[in-house]
Amino acid sequence: MRVDLATLSADPGRENEDFAAAGPGAAVLLDGAGVAGAETGCTHGVAWFSGTLGGLLLRSITALPARPLAECLADSICLVRSLHEDSCDLAYRASPTSTVVAARIGAGGLEYLVLGDSSLLLADKGGATTVVTDRRLDEVGKRLRGPVDALPTGSPEHSAALAEYRDALTGLRNRPGGFWIAGPDRRAAEHALTGAVPLDSLTSVTLLSDGATRLVDRFELASWEDVLTVLGSSGPDELIRRVREAEGDDPDGRRWPRGKVHDDATVLHWTMP
Repeated sequence: MRVDLATLSADPGRENEDFAAAGPGAAVLLDGAGVAGAETGCTHGVAWFSGTLGGLLLRSITALPARPLAECLADSICLVRSLHEDSCDLAYRASPTSTVVAARIGAGGLEYLVLGDSSLLLADKGGATTVVTDRRLDEVGKRLRGPVDALPTGSPEHSAALAEYRDALTGLRNRPGGFWIAGPDRRAAEHALTGAVPLDSLTSVTLLSDGATRLVDRFELASWEDVLTVLGSSGPDELIRRVREAEGDDPDGRRWPRGKVHDDATVLHWTMP
């Protein structure tokens, strides 16, 4: 099992809220989320939440290979809740949450789970690529973010519109008609996208936070095949460098409207033997 991993925080000195790790025959990636500028109700913070949940999930999916990934995630959510429910306000609407991507080699092939807007990129021996991304957050966001995208990123007006947008988005979190993401409620795991593919058909499995997929799904400067070429030749660090280069060419978000100029970016590239 060969794994190449790179991660970079949105800004120097700012805590990275992504988490990624691999164990024997398994890998996880989480992208922690809060509400920028708002209290979370949690004394530990978003990075603690995503890192703790990610570590517990990796332990669960490797120690319990027969247990479905969604059940492992639900168990891990409950464990994290038990660690801080006595000290933190988990009913607070801006409490920490996280996307989740998990992949595990099992009897049925490569099993996967995706919850939230991080992505799983599968490359097969025939040269085809399959991307699994939970688009429910994007679909909800499109209905709400028009005023945000019309303003220069980082301007006072943009910041005010972004705060309103995030507040509205939080109200639709883990609700029917909204979107699902890992938080204090184990029921979110029931809404994850899950599946399995034959292991002998794969050449690589890549887990990416949405800060690392911008080059393809937001900037449209590369295809998924291009991403795999970069990963195969230069590794995850080079992919993230190219994302940062594109962001730097559009600091005001005029060409590519977005909530943040930069985002935490993480790539875990797992090459099959």
